[in-house]
Amino acid sequence: MPSPTGAARRSLLVACAAHALHDGYTDLIYLLLPLWQAEFGLGFAVLAALRGTYVGSMALLQIPVGHLAGHRFSARGLLALGTVLAALGYAVAGASGGLAGLVLGLALSGAGSSTQHPIASAVVSRAYGTAARGPLGTYNFAGDLGKAALPATTSLLLAWLSWRPTLWLLAGFGIACAALIALGLPRRAGMAPARCDAASPAAGPGGARGGFALLLGIGVLDSAVRMGLLTFLPFLLQAKGADMPMVGFALSLVFLGGAAGKFVCGLLGARFGVLWVVLATEGGTALLILGLLALPLGSALAVLPLLGMLLNGTSSVLYGTVPELTAAAKAERAFAVFYTGTIGSGAVAPVLYGWLGDGVGVPWATVATAGTALATLPLAALLVPRLAQDRRPHG
Repeated sequence: MPSPTGAARRSLLVACAAHALHDGYTDLIYLLLPLWQAEFGLGFAVLAALRGTYVGSMALLQIPVGHLAGHRFSARGLLALGTVLAALGYAVAGASGGLAGLVLGLALSGAGSSTQHPIASAVVSRAYGTAARGPLGTYNFAGDLGKAALPATTSLLLAWLSWRPTLWLLAGFGIACAALIALGLPRRAGMAPARCDAASPAAGPGGARGGFALLLGIGVLDSAVRMGLLTFLPFLLQAKGADMPMVGFALSLVFLGGAAGKFVCGLLGARFGVLWVVLATEGGTALLILGLLALPLGSALAVLPLLGMLLNGTSSVLYGTVPELTAAAKAERAFAVFYTGTIGSGAVAPVLYGWLGDGVGVPWATVATAGTALATLPLAALLVPRLAQDRRPHG
């Protein structure tokens, strides 16, 4: 395997910075909701709608952005512009005097963040070619670092400043990141090769389209498991005797394990292939979910970091496989469709599992998430014949 060029490394570094910022912006909302509730007297339904405004704006625009990138606009310019828009959205929210301003600001910021996943993923994919699985795992790991770092930094700022100037500072940080993208991303980053009418040669028999549908199906189910379990986890722990501070600590254990899982499984996927990693992560997830139901509180807390690793680890391998099933000229569109499907699944799945929990109780609904994890295994087995990289010996 050839060593990556300096341009490839620079592309990966800038893409990681963009992912960290945009994912940090996305999860920052959780920290801000109680402040907005206190200042504007908002109910929980309205607070949930504010979160939905950001995520919905981001999800709905990813596919249109994927069509624009590389055709009417350069990847570098569109990603930098989207980052500016995401930052300005938070500036607008900081200047708002009520609900309407918050909705406008979050809609703008979500629209700006819609550029990040399809474009930055495609930039890394094209920079590394057939060796992109590992770098894409690193790129996904960077997003988890942003989810941890930006809310934590904001918490420190809020100890000295009110939330409005804090958001303006964070908007300024976003503008600086946009400048990094505009200046640091190689000029030809994300550009497709001249001949790109067919699917990647790594796509095996059966065609890229069938393989991509299988990959998307695995991603949708994987996201459903993750978001469904996280919905029920606080209630499971409370039933075992955990108080709210302990529940918060437990969630931190899951998220830290998840960040490590994305990094480690991205590397393992590049070496051992999709099938073995999916078998390990999804099969292990199902077993640990069932174990979580039976274990006492102390033992349950001890397995949460490993559970977090397995819950998040599959996604790095799946994202890293998208380029193998996609024509080079359509990388942005493919990543846009893939991210839209997985984000949409993460939004819908908790509602469906919630209805099930209302009907049969939280423990049985949690068992259903384990069953969903196992449902990915036959799809992974069907996918492997379409992946030339997985059919080659690993050593």
